[in-house]
Amino acid sequence: MSGALYRAGSAWSGLSANARGAIWVSIGTVLASLTDLMVKTLGPSVHPIEMAFFRYLIGCLILIPLFMRLSRRGGIRTKRFGLHFFRAILSVVGQCAVYYAVTQMLLADVTALAFSRMLFTTLLAALMLHEVVTAGRWAATVAGFIGVLVILRPGITDFNDAALVALGAAVIFSFGLIIVPKLAATEPPDRIVFYYNVLGALLTLGPAALVWKTPSWTELSFLLAIGIATSLSIVCFIRGFAVGETSVVAPMEYVRLIYAGIIGYVFFFEVPDIWTGVGAAIIVGSTLYIATRARKTARQTAA
Repeated sequence: MSGALYRAGSAWSGLSANARGAIWVSIGTVLASLTDLMVKTLGPSVHPIEMAFFRYLIGCLILIPLFMRLSRRGGIRTKRFGLHFFRAILSVVGQCAVYYAVTQMLLADVTALAFSRMLFTTLLAALMLHEVVTAGRWAATVAGFIGVLVILRPGITDFNDAALVALGAAVIFSFGLIIVPKLAATEPPDRIVFYYNVLGALLTLGPAALVWKTPSWTELSFLLAIGIATSLSIVCFIRGFAVGETSVVAPMEYVRLIYAGIIGYVFFFEVPDIWTGVGAAIIVGSTLYIATRARKTARQTAA
């Protein structure tokens, strides 16, 4: 057994940084897709707020060893509690919105709209952080929003409030992406993760009590799996993008669109229309270009 582990470790170490990053992101994508499957399965019987509470609670339980080590070093003390709290509020609202959208929409549609967060992040970075955005990135952002309109087709298809909720969640998470660099300037990653999970659990506790329905053992097993899979997928994405180049590892995340289509068809008999595919392709191409250009700009600035 130890020999097999040693060979596996050696093989892993022998891979390039981009290959390891792509594998991490691929694993995270699978876990995120399985989370969507479980959320949609629980949708008819468990409220999205209750799902969100379990997601944060399980995250806290999984990370107890990390939090204990952090506490012993005095690492939970912070002078930026307000920013942590604001980010937690955004996270809770966005998480509940995503869960609601997943239970009400085709998985392929909600997944495609979720990727639009990069478009909003570019817009917010220019407006709030006064970040210089090149003409190419602006063009890609406009193209991405056209892709969103292709999926939603306002005035052509019936009004879908869940689609607006999904789009709102993308906006909310883009605000979170803007806040993280501000926190990271003074806060270590472990402290950011601590407040993210603990505050998330506390903020969802009261609302979850108002809509509480004691889960059956089967439902509880799904809720536990959602919390575990979500926490592990976040770790995988962080590791993947930390070690690999964005242009190489980012496409692995977009495979989630394929998983969403397969899961929706096999388990929920969903058949996305051609416009979802067209809009998703435009969004993916635009956000991949934006991410790649942003990384190159950051490297040039550092150099």
